[in-house]
Amino acid sequence: MNRRELDAAGITGPALRAAYTHCRRLNAQHGRTYFLATRLLPAERRCAVHALYGFARWADDIVDDPDRRRSPGERDRLLRVLGSDLAHGLRTGGGDEPVVRAVVDTAGRYAIDHGLFADFLTSMRSDLTVTDYPTYADLRAYMHGSAAVIGLQMLPVLGTVVAREEAAPHAAALGVAFQLTNFLRDVGEDLDRGRVYLPADLLATHGVNRPLLEWSRRTGRHDPRLRAAFAEADAMIRTVYREAEPGIAMLEPRVRPCIRTAFVLYRGILDAIAADDHRVLHRRAVVPRRRRGVTAAGGLVRILGARMRAARPAAPAPETAGAEGSLR
Repeated sequence: MNRRELDAAGITGPALRAAYTHCRRLNAQHGRTYFLATRLLPAERRCAVHALYGFARWADDIVDDPDRRRSPGERDRLLRVLGSDLAHGLRTGGGDEPVVRAVVDTAGRYAIDHGLFADFLTSMRSDLTVTDYPTYADLRAYMHGSAAVIGLQMLPVLGTVVAREEAAPHAAALGVAFQLTNFLRDVGEDLDRGRVYLPADLLATHGVNRPLLEWSRRTGRHDPRLRAAFAEADAMIRTVYREAEPGIAMLEPRVRPCIRTAFVLYRGILDAIAADDHRVLHRRAVVPRRRRGVTAAGGLVRILGARMRAARPAAPAPETAGAEGSLR
């Protein structure tokens, strides 16, 4: 399947094919929901999405250091090396890391604004020192680089039926909605890393602060104040999904089923969190496998419908008085 995607995208060089394959593997391993939706894209566009995801995942893993072996200083150095490699690659078309080679090639193929990658790395570096966000406005400023730019990077790959500038705010909002969903789902894991991504003022409205979060995480006990705060965060995130949704119809018809599927699956994580009484500090909410399969199957049906409509011959023009009529 990967070979078909590479061939469809016109990626021929062995080193570049290996780089894209590496990114695809990262997407499959770490972005199960996102990877499932990506499978619904036209084959020639999947590699670019894998490259964008793979680069973001690589940087994120440097920051989070899953093995917890690196000091903040070492992680900062690695991020700067990655940024330098990317900047050099965008100028020359190369790159030392496979994820850089793939994302540089994607940026060139789709004329993606290089500034979006710089904004992304700025937010990644802030994760090394910033551990909480006083207000939602502060969090949104961070998410411009960590999430909104991902939606904006994707837009040239997906294509639009309107001016790109019209679709851009919705694409940015979708990136933010996905990340906010992750922040609520992963609040316990992020707390273990010393970070709280939910706005402090939202939590404080319900009497929640970091010590209460840590107490609940440590003891496994719930608290009505936590439930109320997480329910408000849930409602806040759903407003961002509403901001994003009109943008789906602005995309090229062939890619809409993929983005609609990702939209439904990610928003479904909020439903799973609510069904679990917002106990996100104690366990990770997931969309049931059966529901993911049904949603993906619905995406396939929409793809087949779109292909059938595209293949349908145009209706003949109605007869009008003219040359043929004059022969009768």
